[in-house]
Amino acid sequence: MSMEKNVPEIRFNGFSGEWEEKALGSDVADIIGGGTPSTSISEFWGGDIDWYSPTEIGDNVYAEGSQKKITALGLKSSSAKILPAGNTILFTSRAGIGDMAILARPGATNQGFQSFVVKEGYSPYFLYSAGNQIKDFALNHASGSTFLEISGKQLGRMKILIPCEKEQTAIGNTFQILDNLINQHQQKHDKLSNIKKAMLEKMFPKQGETIPEIRFKGFSGEWEEVSLSDFGVATSGTSIESEFTKDGKYKVISIGSYSENSVYTEQGIRASLSPKTESRVLNKNDLTMILNDKTLAGNIIGRVLLVEEDDSYVYNQRTQRIEPSSEYNPQFLYQFLNAPSVRKRIFKASQGNTQIYVNWSAISKLKYFIPKKDEQIVIGNYFQKLDVLIKHHQQQITKLNNIKQACLSKMFV
Repeated sequence: MSMEKNVPEIRFNGFSGEWEEKALGSDVADIIGGGTPSTSISEFWGGDIDWYSPTEIGDNVYAEGSQKKITALGLKSSSAKILPAGNTILFTSRAGIGDMAILARPGATNQGFQSFVVKEGYSPYFLYSAGNQIKDFALNHASGSTFLEISGKQLGRMKILIPCEKEQTAIGNTFQILDNLINQHQQKHDKLSNIKKAMLEKMFPKQGETIPEIRFKGFSGEWEEVSLSDFGVATSGTSIESEFTKDGKYKVISIGSYSENSVYTEQGIRASLSPKTESRVLNKNDLTMILNDKTLAGNIIGRVLLVEEDDSYVYNQRTQRIEPSSEYNPQFLYQFLNAPSVRKRIFKASQGNTQIYVNWSAISKLKYFIPKKDEQIVIGNYFQKLDVLIKHHQQQITKLNNIKQACLSKMFV
């Protein structure tokens, strides 16, 4: 980016010349605030007019309908106005400044917004894509004692560099394509994640039952009751912090390695091979379970990781290693032990105040119903395929977001 010439680093063919400085308020958009009708008057609510609050504006590009609806009488009693669809950008202006969404159908907002009704000659999607600049300006100029807030008048003073309408449209279309692709992958990711969540509840027996609600064809009969300790040889972790080194051979599995989706979180911590760590080197298909949680919520405690390769990981204190015996499929155990119904029982066995923990000696006695190995393999493979698809879509989301961020830094002045 050339600061002297007011032109972006990357530009579409056919466009040249400096971008022009415009005032967000007087030149680019009409800035319209929300309103505050009484919530105690029933006649104001339950109508057919969308009424947005800031908590509804998240990662979605478009605002396609609000949770709360207001009546024409309620709208009239407030200072809010009906905002036009297509060329209105909702902008949260208090207690969470800077969330944006393009209004997909006419609606109104509460007092937590300063919305931009984009004028003719300007591209709504271009302005939406420039949202980081607007957010930074708003945060730098916001004020307030109980919470930060930016007024429409203050936002209107912002100066923004803008090209001609055709170039705005070309840039806006590029980001619209990227946003659509991100949204498509996000929808598929969420759908698959919900399918997995539902199947984890239905493909393992509920407490007090011996067979699952859903089962693959060809399998019948009751599952066998076993203890957690029956799954394999269990070994407690020990403190290996003294062996941490920047260039160590082994990735370290410790409390920070466990995520809420039961996937290994890379912390960049490495350990060297030493007499202290050589007995803590993990093998492929080993399981590790975290016995601590940093919070009372217990979102991590009892979660299990499945080691995917030999001689690459070591485990730290408060992690229990499980080396599955031959009658158990490691992928099945990984999915089973991370199922909400199983983790719920482990959470119930937890102790502690600010941080909670469980003792392996206590939870190892918990009883579960498990099928024969051939059924374990089929169930494990099913969930593994779901995980591969979920991971694929997450990787695409990350890749596209990285591309988008790179383009934002190079295609705007």
